[in-house]
Amino acid sequence: MNKNKLITPEGTKDYLFEEALLKKNIENSLRSVFHYRGYNEVVTPCLEFLDVFTAGVGSQSVEQMYKLVDSKGRLMVLRPDSTMPIARLSATRLKNEQIPLRLYYNQSVFSVNPAMRGRSNESVQAGIELIGVSNKKSDIEVLVTATKALQNLNIDNFRIEIGHIEIFNSLVSALNISDSTKEEIRFFIESKNFPALNDLLDDFGDRQEAVVLKTLPRLFGGYEVFDKARKLINDKKTASVLSYLEDLYKSISELGLEDKITVDLGIVNRNDYYTGIVFKGYVEGYGEEVLSGGRYDGLIKDFGEDLGAIGFAVNIDSVVKALLNSKDHSVEPVTALVFSKGEYQIKALEYIDSLAEKNIVTEYSLCDTLDEAIAYAKSKNIGRIDVVDENIKTINL
Repeated sequence: MNKNKLITPEGTKDYLFEEALLKKNIENSLRSVFHYRGYNEVVTPCLEFLDVFTAGVGSQSVEQMYKLVDSKGRLMVLRPDSTMPIARLSATRLKNEQIPLRLYYNQSVFSVNPAMRGRSNESVQAGIELIGVSNKKSDIEVLVTATKALQNLNIDNFRIEIGHIEIFNSLVSALNISDSTKEEIRFFIESKNFPALNDLLDDFGDRQEAVVLKTLPRLFGGYEVFDKARKLINDKKTASVLSYLEDLYKSISELGLEDKITVDLGIVNRNDYYTGIVFKGYVEGYGEEVLSGGRYDGLIKDFGEDLGAIGFAVNIDSVVKALLNSKDHSVEPVTALVFSKGEYQIKALEYIDSLAEKNIVTEYSLCDTLDEAIAYAKSKNIGRIDVVDENIKTINL
């Protein structure tokens, strides 16, 4: 029964010292960005009914959820994402609020990932949801907020890749294929597995949709992507989507963010609820995405309210990994050790309060003698001891 008491479950970890400090600083920075752009924080339960995540277009893989049963025999799960609970919240408790709703969150999500994939089963996400509007203005606002969020973390070498899920959807719909084949194509495009993608699509011969799907993973870059795509796309619906994405890209560029934004028509997110633009954020030198989001106009309708929506989430754990070794994130060291005899302990603790008000990091010595306190301070590289008795004196080491 006790064989696992010294370890954490697969896909989880402890955060210590520098990591814990960096994690908290990242969370505070993101909260500041969201707050000063008019977003209000919401916190949803860690436990939700399974039904929340298996309704309509937003349905997710039950196999990847942590499941349990409540006292009434109802199936419940540990929250696998934050968008679905916020969709529920928007359609219920917030249904009479004036739109648009600007909401943000900072909370853990849980999913069962295959072993040896290196992915966390518990991760902390901070993000926003802009609910009630479906137009270009809201798309631009959320994209700019995503960019500012990463900038506010003092990440210089990041990029946001933007695409539009309807390009992929319209192409595979024209092929009239099964859901399983569609998922295979999506997976090969996402992983940029060109040989497997070509082999699968060769079965469709020279159909234009298959030709474009083979090319999607390579349609990556700046303005030139739109010219390349237009030479391949000949149906009006896909061409219209491409024009919208180009217009959006131009607007973002006019804000001086062109060097942070890249077009990637090969973004084909796994979640079925996306209906419009999709985007991901990356830090140079770190392979995993640190940010992802998109538009999901049909999702909240499954909860009873037909509201347009767009949002994104920053994976805090991924940002911590990406930044931990890039800059100095050391915990602020103890400046002074405060020592006193037992009869002066209250006075010493009051003195520590006065030092804290001056932003001086101190530690109260639990040693019985001054010699022991000096030895302890030297072992921890604390440069000074403040001795509290009738008076206060400082010993510099």
